[in-house]
Amino acid sequence: MKKQLAILALAIAAATPALAAPETYTIDGTHTFPRFSYSHFGYSTQLSRFNTTTGKVVFDAAARTATVDIVIDTKSVDTGYATFNEHIQGEDFFNTAKYPTATFKSTKVIFQGDKPASIEGQLTIKGVTKPVTLTVTDFKAAPHPMLKKNAIGANAWTVIKRSEFNAGKYAPNVGDEVRIDVAIEAIAQ
Repeated sequence: MKKQLAILALAIAAATPALAAPETYTIDGTHTFPRFSYSHFGYSTQLSRFNTTTGKVVFDAAARTATVDIVIDTKSVDTGYATFNEHIQGEDFFNTAKYPTATFKSTKVIFQGDKPASIEGQLTIKGVTKPVTLTVTDFKAAPHPMLKKNAIGANAWTVIKRSEFNAGKYAPNVGDEVRIDVAIEAIAQ
């Protein structure tokens, strides 16, 4: 009887598909650029970005789970104009001398089928932390054709009020609502 149970257990184990383990991906700083846009006195929508972003993503395709941890170097802000870069790093906006980074840490990733559809998390800017939800518009998980490692990529966006992060100078003339778009690529460790 013990032999039959052992054979049955072995047969069940062999028939059960192997589950993929969570895989850790490191943010590719050469292809990850958070951007932000806002209304400038209603004349135009200004577009800027951050040039330095680090972090990691833990992704488990089989379990449909993920975590996202991003650190943005606020001193790397790029408005396209050096004088304005300095201005926006000042106390009225990012105050990079005191708060050199902004962070996003996921609390929940919601999947539709095999792909993330939204990422809930905590955004911290100037020492103020608020919940935000990133809407994922594109997602891909596949081996990177050049690096020959697993890679993931996504585009996601959210809208915040900068006044809620103690950066509301000149609002409402300079728009309080800021759209944040994140283009992210990450490579398996």
